[in-house]
Amino acid sequence: MSSSRRQFIAFGLGALASASLPRAFAAAPTTLLRAADVHIDGYPTVEAVRWIGRYLRERTDGRLDTLAYHSGQLGRESVTVDLARFNALALTRVYLASMNDSVPSTRILSLPFLIDSTEHLRRVLDGQLGRALLADFQRRDLVGLAFYDSGSRNLYNTQRPIHEPADMQGLKLRVPVSEVFVRLVHALGANATPLPFGEIFSALQTRLIDGAENNIKSFQSSRHYEVAHYWSESRHTYTPDVLLMSQKAYEALAPADRELVREAAAASVPYMRGLWDQAEAAAAKAVFAAEVRANQVDRESMRRATDPVSREYLGDAGLAKLFEYVREAM
Repeated sequence: MSSSRRQFIAFGLGALASASLPRAFAAAPTTLLRAADVHIDGYPTVEAVRWIGRYLRERTDGRLDTLAYHSGQLGRESVTVDLARFNALALTRVYLASMNDSVPSTRILSLPFLIDSTEHLRRVLDGQLGRALLADFQRRDLVGLAFYDSGSRNLYNTQRPIHEPADMQGLKLRVPVSEVFVRLVHALGANATPLPFGEIFSALQTRLIDGAENNIKSFQSSRHYEVAHYWSESRHTYTPDVLLMSQKAYEALAPADRELVREAAAASVPYMRGLWDQAEAAAAKAVFAAEVRANQVDRESMRRATDPVSREYLGDAGLAKLFEYVREAM
């Protein structure tokens, strides 16, 4: 465990032990909203949280600010979610699929081949469905502040190109810790191995897994392309990231400051999207200039293979209603 993580956890445990902390914290000259992210320094989501800090500083004369812990310094996403739930951390950015099992309504955005493009996703997130999903995090003692782009998810591995489901037979693929993704990969004929994001590189090196699925930016920034040389453009989901806040940390703020935090988070979305579009293009250029062999997949054959997964989930009345919002945004 890194020294920064030990220091932070010690801080968080000390904070939890003090019943008077919310008042003292809110009354301090500068309130630092500490934020966690597993992605590296400079990643668009990390920079978006820093942008929120600048926004808050400018509008409160430095009374509110953010402090970003990047590169998984505070642990994997499941750890940072728990830290936020118990008020040892103010903010955490996580991949939405990691919340599929604890907040079932989020499964709608992980269903395969449901979202057609980045533009479609943004229309969905900016509308009624996005607002409804953010509100649902309250059931986990969290405040949903904003959705951030995470690009299209594609397949990559160390063994061979993937053109159709038959090419996935026997492959061991890492997936997020999400029932939807496990079933998706099984439907395509591969063996799903749920692992935290930070463990993928070593798992590829040691051949614990043959590959994974992710966006091109994460494929590049995590250096997975140095080990897995086959990239297959499947675009099977466009599941986004989500910025969450501790409900207790949120309630400890004055009402005007709560609104300001929400305002800052909403205003950070177009900023993050601009960074994302640039980063995605740069990542693709870097990866395909290296020893990566890229190919298109037969998306229709993959859609047919995964249709039973989607149909079963959409048998739930709540998800079926959310599905209509997705269709309306097409």
